[in-house]
Amino acid sequence: MEHFVVSARKYRPQTFKDVVGQQAITNTLLNAIENNHLAQALLFTGPRGVGKTTCARILAKMINSDGSETEDEDFAFNIFELDAASNNSVDDIRNLTDQVRIPPQVGKYKVYIIDEVHMLSQAAFNAFLKTLEEPPKHCIFILATTEKHKIIPTILSRCQIFDFKRITVKDAKEYLKYIAEEQSITAEDDALHIIAQKADGAMRDALSIFDRVVSFSGKNLTRQAVTENLNVLDYETYFTSTDFILDNKIPELLLQFNNTLSKGFDGHHYIAGLASHFRDLLVSKTQSTIELLEVGDQIKQKYLEQSKKASQEFLLQGIEMANECDLKYKTSKNQRLLVELCLMQLASITYDGEKKNNKRFIIPASYFQKKGITPIPVNKPLTVETTVPQINKKDSLEKTTVSGKAELIQKFQVNEPPKIELKADTKRTSGLSLKSIKEKKEHETRKIDVVVDEEDLPKEPFTEKELITYWNKFTNKTQEQGKHNLASILAIDTPKVKGTTIHLVFPNETNKIELERQQYELMGYLRKSLNNFEINLSITVNEEKSKKYAYTTREKFEKLKEKNAAIEALRKTFDLDI
Repeated sequence: MEHFVVSARKYRPQTFKDVVGQQAITNTLLNAIENNHLAQALLFTGPRGVGKTTCARILAKMINSDGSETEDEDFAFNIFELDAASNNSVDDIRNLTDQVRIPPQVGKYKVYIIDEVHMLSQAAFNAFLKTLEEPPKHCIFILATTEKHKIIPTILSRCQIFDFKRITVKDAKEYLKYIAEEQSITAEDDALHIIAQKADGAMRDALSIFDRVVSFSGKNLTRQAVTENLNVLDYETYFTSTDFILDNKIPELLLQFNNTLSKGFDGHHYIAGLASHFRDLLVSKTQSTIELLEVGDQIKQKYLEQSKKASQEFLLQGIEMANECDLKYKTSKNQRLLVELCLMQLASITYDGEKKNNKRFIIPASYFQKKGITPIPVNKPLTVETTVPQINKKDSLEKTTVSGKAELIQKFQVNEPPKIELKADTKRTSGLSLKSIKEKKEHETRKIDVVVDEEDLPKEPFTEKELITYWNKFTNKTQEQGKHNLASILAIDTPKVKGTTIHLVFPNETNKIELERQQYELMGYLRKSLNNFEINLSITVNEEKSKKYAYTTREKFEKLKEKNAAIEALRKTFDLDI
């Protein structure tokens, strides 16, 4: 069996031109070498699999090259790689500093590549400081790490830092396409795109996934084979789900979700992918943002077609609902129900919009069009209009004497019952519209105008004694009804009469406001009882009046003492407390 070399090692770049996705850093290093402007301590930092160690090896090889060596010359005697994960003690750093003093046997420079430098201990870092700050002229240090924040600031300040970025999906896909051609493998563009997306910016991961998928599918790499092997949800799943949502097909949508779960996929993965799909559809609606869509050409065309079916309002609301479900997923006790409820809500967003287009029909017009039936419009609803009855008034005011008081009896005779007419409503208005409220008020005003005629209302004179009698009766009646607060306010002052105006004096503004709020029942009772409908109420506030009322026990005692001085003598004789 022939020895197999993984693609990550077999296709490791040998020059800066072969490095994928790090053009800014490789150009900087090339210019530094050509201009003899290279620092003696470099720090390469960035995510895994983006080319840090590869660039360090290429740099070490280039600075020792003078053009006379062979292509496969690697200058192994001048390049020293140290794994800081396993050599992280002070003794390891001391051995390193001892080796630094010896000049190179071949070439100009000795290059020390320290990988995973953040794994060094605190003491090892401190032991390395002096050598790193002032190394010999023939020595260059290249430090590589994925976690720059774990390196102490004194080390960072002595290094020239290069931040490696993640490999873009486009760059990773192009490099995979090149490798596929080198290996005579037929690969679909969408298949390579899925591999590049799955790698999440790491070229080494992309090559590892590529080797795995090739082992699964052979020389023909298809999108279906990639999705099956990597256990990722295909684009078609989300395109179909979105079609079901836009067509309000809730049963089909739930069945598709159940089928997705039966294949071993997680509901959390599904709903998060659906939110990303809505985002991609939203990006596809504007020409200037299409470049943000990181998909293949065939899939991009599908996104453009489906984005025309979905409105921007639907997509924004869909993203919000799917994202909310994503946040609640981990804390939910019934996770499947949470996702299904979210899907049903998504499928209901456009349901009302469909009905608005077919409001003249009980069944949507789309149903009839599919069946080849002409829809029958619904007749306009009939509304009931009532006419105000004409009332013939006989304002015969019969005065009868009951307990020495005159009472007013108004009799109305209605000639005919109100007529009800059925008319077709030409314009449908809401029952809560401003117009309907205004018409209702006008109707109530007309009814009052029919019943009440202010010119014919009685205006009989009355005395203050009669007023006080009915005032006290109303106060007792209020007390019996349980309105103790109003009854106590009415008992504060004895009403005075000037003409038809009742005058009251209250000790504070609160009592005045409370009586004014509830004066309608009082005035109606007094006007009817005294047979005078011109009676009105006037209330003034006099704070001096509050001194007449005793609230505390001390005030009550002082009041009693004013009336009878013997009370004070009684208290002193028996030494009583108040």
